[in-house]
Amino acid sequence: MKWSSRFTIPLITLVIVVGLLSPLFIDFGFGPVKQGRRPREAADPVSILVARAQTADVPVYIDGVGTARPAASVIVRPQVDGQLQRVLFRDGQEVKKGDVLAQIDPSIYQAQLDQALAKKAQNEALLDNARRDLERYTRLAETNSVTKQQADTQRATVAQLEAQVKADQAAIDNARTMLAYTTITAPIDGRTGIRVIDEGNLVKQADANGLVTISQVSPIAVIFSVPQQQLPRVNKAWAAGLVPVDAMDSEGRTVIDRGRLDVIDNTIDATTGTVRLKAEFPNKDLTLWPGAFANVRLLVETLRKAIVIPTSAVQRGPRGTFVYVVNADNTVSVRPVTVTMQDDTQAVIASGLEPGEQVASSGYAKLADGTQIKIAEPAPLPEPAMTGPGSRRQQRQNNAPRGGAGAAPPSAAPPAAAAPPANPQGGATPSGPAR
Repeated sequence: MKWSSRFTIPLITLVIVVGLLSPLFIDFGFGPVKQGRRPREAADPVSILVARAQTADVPVYIDGVGTARPAASVIVRPQVDGQLQRVLFRDGQEVKKGDVLAQIDPSIYQAQLDQALAKKAQNEALLDNARRDLERYTRLAETNSVTKQQADTQRATVAQLEAQVKADQAAIDNARTMLAYTTITAPIDGRTGIRVIDEGNLVKQADANGLVTISQVSPIAVIFSVPQQQLPRVNKAWAAGLVPVDAMDSEGRTVIDRGRLDVIDNTIDATTGTVRLKAEFPNKDLTLWPGAFANVRLLVETLRKAIVIPTSAVQRGPRGTFVYVVNADNTVSVRPVTVTMQDDTQAVIASGLEPGEQVASSGYAKLADGTQIKIAEPAPLPEPAMTGPGSRRQQRQNNAPRGGAGAAPPSAAPPAAAAPPANPQGGATPSGPAR
């Protein structure tokens, strides 16, 4: 028994070690090669997707973020003091220049006008009598019936009354103007804001807030900034003619309005190193609103017949940018390229590629110079998800195992999910994958 215990344990250990190391001997050529097993150097070609270099006209944009401002904005303030009798507009109403907005009590100003008219009539009567007296004194002075001094005094009286009549006319004009101020009209076309004061309140000329603010939102302006390094390109485009500017949505993907560059500021902000630009948009659909942030892009030039490839096909290494060009023998070659510009989807190639050449657009981790490749077909797009009431039930039925011990009985089928709610535009919200 002692001899058996002494040799049994080492023997078992040796058998276990040989069993663990035997696969390594076979893999490294120390053992027989199993039938059907191929050496590593005979690996399968790498399956990749490819894209073809094409020529296209590529617009060059400068992006910016700005603030929408009304083309014109006016605080409507009363020009005379008095009680606000009527308000003739609604909050948020579109008004035209000259529309009556409010009425101030005109009684005092009408009385002042009547008083000025009466004063002028009185002085005109005195002037008419003085002129007749002057004619008499002039005839009598010619016959020495009165002294010349009396005639001169009467002539001065006529001139004094003529000046008084002119002063009366000025007072009448002033009174009429003050009376007209009791009717408050819109100074510009635009949209009214929220009314500040209601009927019955006493308004004064010194009121800082006024009655309401009118803002012209169609057209509307957007003021944004670009780096000063881009100013030469902007000036060049400005000198060439009309410079288009697009207003984008919050994600920067969809154009919501198209306008034009209106003003380039005459100074550069030394603090930020930017220059301010002003663009004007028609804003017929009111997609831009005063005070809101706006994403804009400025078209400064268009690259004609430029060579473009997907941005994902451009790789970067220690020696710069390069691409994997597909050869006729289904191999790839590393080729350096010069990229002029690129965005999220495409890159413009200045040199290194010719139109029509194919480049690899996937599988870069497995590629090297001379790697055998196999061009794969792009995966087909998935079928659109059903959005009817029975869509998720149908997905569960299609995914459920058919028959066998793992199949659930019909009575155990889960209840159908409710249809997703409709979005504000009236379409159904796309359903997600069955869980």
